[in-house]
Amino acid sequence: MQLTGTPFLIVTIVLVPISIAAALLLWGRVRGPQPVQVLSRLGMLLLCQFTAVLMVFVMVNNANLIYGNWDDLLGTGNHVRAVPQVPPADGGGPAGTSNENKRAKVVQSFRAVNDPKVPGDVQTTDLKGQLSGIDGEVLVWLPPQYNDPAYKDKTFPVVELLPGWPGSSKTWYGTLKVSEQLKPLMAKGEITPFILISPRTNLLGDTTDTGCADVPGKVNAETWLSRDVPQMVLDNFRADASPDRWAVAGYSAGGHCATKLAVSHPERYRAGVSLSGYNDPGQEPASLTAKDARLRDAANPLNILKGAAHPPKVALYMSGNKGDGYEAAEALRAVAKAPTTVVPVETTGPHASDVWKPMIPGIFTWLSGIIPAGH
Repeated sequence: MQLTGTPFLIVTIVLVPISIAAALLLWGRVRGPQPVQVLSRLGMLLLCQFTAVLMVFVMVNNANLIYGNWDDLLGTGNHVRAVPQVPPADGGGPAGTSNENKRAKVVQSFRAVNDPKVPGDVQTTDLKGQLSGIDGEVLVWLPPQYNDPAYKDKTFPVVELLPGWPGSSKTWYGTLKVSEQLKPLMAKGEITPFILISPRTNLLGDTTDTGCADVPGKVNAETWLSRDVPQMVLDNFRADASPDRWAVAGYSAGGHCATKLAVSHPERYRAGVSLSGYNDPGQEPASLTAKDARLRDAANPLNILKGAAHPPKVALYMSGNKGDGYEAAEALRAVAKAPTTVVPVETTGPHASDVWKPMIPGIFTWLSGIIPAGH
């Protein structure tokens, strides 16, 4: 039985009254020495509490898709196949190196996500990252124009969507309802018809956030997100290869990743969107990059912008409350030099999907101004 969805939720709801009824029925029937009776009744109380907490956890997880499956919850998934030395990017192609353009295409098979929380028109595939050594799923949603015969010769821009940590590749579709909100707006021509992709970012189990970085001997998360995943999309869909037609967006830890990837890879992304993100990886205690002073400095988008030989051609949209992302946006705006642009947006409300979800139409309207439909 899968972790998300209605069946397991119903099971947890039913277990609560059953545990209570069992405790009431058996409470006076416990026999044996006094210590045994006390321990037995204590076990009944703990069972009632456990079933109640389990029910609440499943409700919260279904609403937010924090964990997409049992492996993510238990930290038993193995997504780092190897940690090879990554060949340097030489600017010779959309995914980083000229050699990548010469290799044979990797043709993937796609299937339905098979999760009731995720719309049926979202597809998924299991990708083996050639450069990163990472294996993981990538979810893809195609805009309504993609299969329209009038667009059969057109390529489409792409937005890469990153969850927070811990987080699931399903969250943007299942909790934030990104495709459901944008589909009618795209159909009306009010926003750009983007291909939306959401790759796995939980790569090292539920105790370590990769910070979307390449960490020698540990993980090549940055290469997975900025090279393997984009190249797979280019190999399998009519996606535009120009970096001017790609963007990356994320919330919370994913917002940090989106900003970091955008300013680090203007050869891949034209724009980045951060919802309640941060600059300093140390704001996420579980961040792998925060555990090393050198990596922590190198992974900070503020330091990346300050140290750039040439300001990257990238537009950033960064939202957050004061104390929850807004100061990070202002700090980046203060050091940004043309052609880099930063739009800070102050929000109110909790660090939660209830704040980010209604922002999506406005964010993609802004993004459509950076990456317009016509090309």
